[in-house]
Amino acid sequence: MSAAIPRVTYSNIGVDFSPLHAHLDALIPDFEASVLGRDWATEFATGALATVASPIDPALELGRFPVSTRADIKAAIAAARKGAKVWNASSVDDRLDFAARWKAVLAEEKYQIGLAALYEIGKSRMEAIGEADEAVDMLEYYPSELRNNNGYRRPMNELVANETATSVLRPYGVFAVVAPFNFPVALSIGMITGALLGGNSVVFKPSPECQLTGLLIADTLKKAGLPEGVFTVVLGGAEVGELLTKDKGIDGVAFTGSHKTGMSIFRHMASQPWMKPVIAEMGGKNPAYVTAKADLDRAAQGVVRSAFGLQGQKCSACSVVYVDNSVKDEFIRRATAFAAKLVVGDPRRAETFVGPVYGQKTVERFRASVAQARAEGKVHFGGEHLDGQPENYFSPAIVELDGPGNLTREELFMPFVVVRGVDGLEAALDEGNDISYGLSAGIFTEDQVELQYFLDHAEAGVLYANRASGATTGAWPGAQPFCGWKGTGVSGKGGLGAYFLPQFMREQSHTIMTK
Repeated sequence: MSAAIPRVTYSNIGVDFSPLHAHLDALIPDFEASVLGRDWATEFATGALATVASPIDPALELGRFPVSTRADIKAAIAAARKGAKVWNASSVDDRLDFAARWKAVLAEEKYQIGLAALYEIGKSRMEAIGEADEAVDMLEYYPSELRNNNGYRRPMNELVANETATSVLRPYGVFAVVAPFNFPVALSIGMITGALLGGNSVVFKPSPECQLTGLLIADTLKKAGLPEGVFTVVLGGAEVGELLTKDKGIDGVAFTGSHKTGMSIFRHMASQPWMKPVIAEMGGKNPAYVTAKADLDRAAQGVVRSAFGLQGQKCSACSVVYVDNSVKDEFIRRATAFAAKLVVGDPRRAETFVGPVYGQKTVERFRASVAQARAEGKVHFGGEHLDGQPENYFSPAIVELDGPGNLTREELFMPFVVVRGVDGLEAALDEGNDISYGLSAGIFTEDQVELQYFLDHAEAGVLYANRASGATTGAWPGAQPFCGWKGTGVSGKGGLGAYFLPQFMREQSHTIMTK
């Protein structure tokens, strides 16, 4: 009997994943032969086919995908509005039954969907399958929240005899869900789940380079028996996204991506005759803090894993670390030693931790940032193109800068971490908080007073302490709510926690008099 395949949760480092790798070794050849390189079709994308290549190898075709025309987008929204009339009226039990069916389908298909993400983004095996496992757990956690809150129906105070008063959360109608490239499974399914469990229909636009994953997700919804029109898909780039989110037939938008695009959507929705909801997560800088009282081995591992996992292309990736000057040199030594052990290369290989960066703009941004760091400070590790590999394969960079600047304040989205020496935690937090984002932050300290100071003063929605698996990364459904402050979000509430589903609904008060 074969060994059980362990789940990947981002946090379970040190587990024997050899059964998982053996399973993937068996799946990968068939996946390449039967899934990649195909012509794809979907109802609301009738434009010309466009070939999309994998970042793993420019000669490796993901497939050929059609683009949605303006007429396709209108038709998809019209179908969703028709489907909304059915799904808006569905009972809580109907939605829970659907969620259970969808979870079962996702659990069955998770390796195929995870492999699609691996090829589309260049994720390592662990990142790709971890994302698929996370999506399955979303279909456990979010329905439990709907159930435990009685479908968000609660009795209110009754002021007079023969009166009943109730608060009910009701669907908005049709949500546009616009997903990013870096987590095309978990982030797509998270936003879709929030909208559907809230009783809304969905028009879904995956990232233009992640349409394979998007169409596989659409297929799981069909297999789970979602009624016709409740979920539709449009394909294409920024123009398609703009046409979708600005259409009057859309009642709300769920978006993950850049701050610039997210705020553009928000401003448009706020300019309508009435405000329509925007649920947006828009990046981060995610500082980590290493005090003089830290376990430096744990800190080095946590920072490096967080900074270089998925090539630093996570909105929660640690890209700046503030280290007390008394331990800075030793921290850098241990961090570079740990980074040197990481395998950089083809993510199809079991041993690979760091794969290719995504897209030509990232290649250029990485080169420019390394050059700037060499001019303004010191590159302690990496920053070089890997010989014999395509131009988007780099050794991840650990750099040191003497002062704050754009490299410590702006989101970079690449395998690049800045070390800043500081005198004390208070000074570190003052600088670390002086950014536009507020997604995650982490600390390494064995001192409870320092830990409490961090918890009280860090300006971010997701805080971690002494996490070797990832200084600022690794949120999981039902465990770590993923909520952005400041420029990261627009509501102060996020995904994976108790306040996610209510954002997809609006409150209605029912007061009924009886004789």
